[in-house]
Amino acid sequence: MTKSRELWLVAVVGAAACGGRAATTGEPGAPLPGLGPAELARFQAGAELFNRVFSPAEGLGPAFNENQCSACHTSPASGGVGGERVLKASRFDPRTGCNQLVDAGGENVRRQLTPHARALGLGREAPPPGAQTGRFTAPALFGLGLVDAVPDATLLAEQDAEHADHDGTSGRVGRTADGRVGRFGRKADVATLAEFTATALRFEMGLTTSRYPRDAVQGQRVPPHADEAPDPEVADSVVARLTDFVRFLAPPGRLPPRTGQAAAIAARGERQFAQIGCAACHVPALTTGPSPVAALDRRPVALYSDLLLHDLGPALADVCGPGATPSELRTAPLMGLRYRELLLQDGRVTSLRDAILLHGGEARAARDRFAALSAAQEAELIAFLKTL
Repeated sequence: MTKSRELWLVAVVGAAACGGRAATTGEPGAPLPGLGPAELARFQAGAELFNRVFSPAEGLGPAFNENQCSACHTSPASGGVGGERVLKASRFDPRTGCNQLVDAGGENVRRQLTPHARALGLGREAPPPGAQTGRFTAPALFGLGLVDAVPDATLLAEQDAEHADHDGTSGRVGRTADGRVGRFGRKADVATLAEFTATALRFEMGLTTSRYPRDAVQGQRVPPHADEAPDPEVADSVVARLTDFVRFLAPPGRLPPRTGQAAAIAARGERQFAQIGCAACHVPALTTGPSPVAALDRRPVALYSDLLLHDLGPALADVCGPGATPSELRTAPLMGLRYRELLLQDGRVTSLRDAILLHGGEARAARDRFAALSAAQEAELIAFLKTL
């Protein structure tokens, strides 16, 4: 990491730690501090929808994974992580790029069918033959309104800074299928929080919206009356209320140390984290742009991610995305890490040490420096991560 980039990180983290325009945090599931009465009302209305169980009569299915948002985002509170894994499928050709197998249902291979769909003879979804598959755990949604408010220009500048550093990392912005800057999703292929919400409704619960108006099973249009509700099944106002709930969820703060000794250990671990190169991609903080919502307006957020795609090597390769090869993944935000039991994009490990050692590609040098730490230094770095 270049000296100028180190100074930039110090400045941003210092701003987040001090008063003034500091990022606001809260307990898991709580609203952002500083919201006005109207914004709190929108948050509460969205929370009710987030925890609501949808029925086939309301449009659930025909193919779906769960019947409520909070079924997948449940721990330690509504909006948190879950143990469910989304199954996706794709094919990648270095010459032609990524085929997300949209017409074969590759975006999300769902586990369940409604009773009515089964009675009509519809079959359970499965990965297309010969496809590459990937499983993705449900991410925590805390603080995503702040992520949504980070300007595209910030991500593009972060991309340029990483290319200029010549330190082995060369992150690049993810892209949506239509070429816009992406920031959500493990492949950074979703641009906005509103799209993120509508995508989850469509591909997790089978609920159609104005953005996704077509019912499908295995990527194909379903027979007439296979779904019991007319399309679109969810009004734009409902999508907006659900989006507001996620937008106004507070990010979790750091876990305060119980003793001065614990604070000193975590501080040494944080320095190790930066010195071995982890902070080159897991950037400690980004800053939101101007917003009409005061709680989102020009606020630092301790995300520990640059929100860029990085090549992490063959061990972590899975599906491709519109702007991502199979081995490229968006830098996982470490904010709220202490609430996760399943680590890496597919939840394959539960040990922080194991997760770090599986990093390759652009992260190989930092991984090797981690592996070379003394037992005491490694314990300090892990102690720091457990405060996030």
